[in-house]
Amino acid sequence: MIITELKPFAEIIDSLKDFNNIFLIGCGECATTCKTGGEEEILKLKQSLEEKGKAVVGFCIPSAPCVASQVKTELAKNMKALKSADAILVLACGLGVQSVKDNDRLGRKIQPALNTMFGAVMDAAGNFYEKCSLCGECVLDITEGICPITLCPKGLLNGPCGGVDRGKCETDKEKDCAWVLIYKESEKKKGLAKLKEIQKPKDFKKTTKPHKLTLEKNG
Repeated sequence: MIITELKPFAEIIDSLKDFNNIFLIGCGECATTCKTGGEEEILKLKQSLEEKGKAVVGFCIPSAPCVASQVKTELAKNMKALKSADAILVLACGLGVQSVKDNDRLGRKIQPALNTMFGAVMDAAGNFYEKCSLCGECVLDITEGICPITLCPKGLLNGPCGGVDRGKCETDKEKDCAWVLIYKESEKKKGLAKLKEIQKPKDFKKTTKPHKLTLEKNG
């Protein structure tokens, strides 16, 4: 789940100061779940733009705008409206914005309406929690499914640090120390022996961007 937030409306309006006819694109997955890019948010932003004198010529909400085939399908369905647009305003994460740009055959100006915050899991109550930093070198097998790279503010691979106080993090006394949580979970799972092994520094070459994964063609 990619977490996003709506940019300040003044910032959105300023980004569209040279454009009058706007087409809106939302996201049927992450941004809809975050309540930043679903139909309700699209219609609300449409009204706000029109109150500022902009003409919203149409909108669509691909299920997953980061998937090229879905974007192409929605753009094709709305080609008439898109031809009358000066700019496309995208209510999706940065991946969705770039996917729209890559698949827009008309070469329209593409503007983001959202800020992309982080990847998260969602609990049963609908709250979002960042638990993975996409570091490319997973240590969850050692830490019993608790990520110290993300949950420890210092990203320590061999913790805890000297600042832990009664199980709490020195940066936030309301926050559990990630390494205390790891120790307790390892104790329950009889995995304390693994914690005695000193972990080598991470290979930061694996986080060099941009990444690319290509599919091999059979035959």
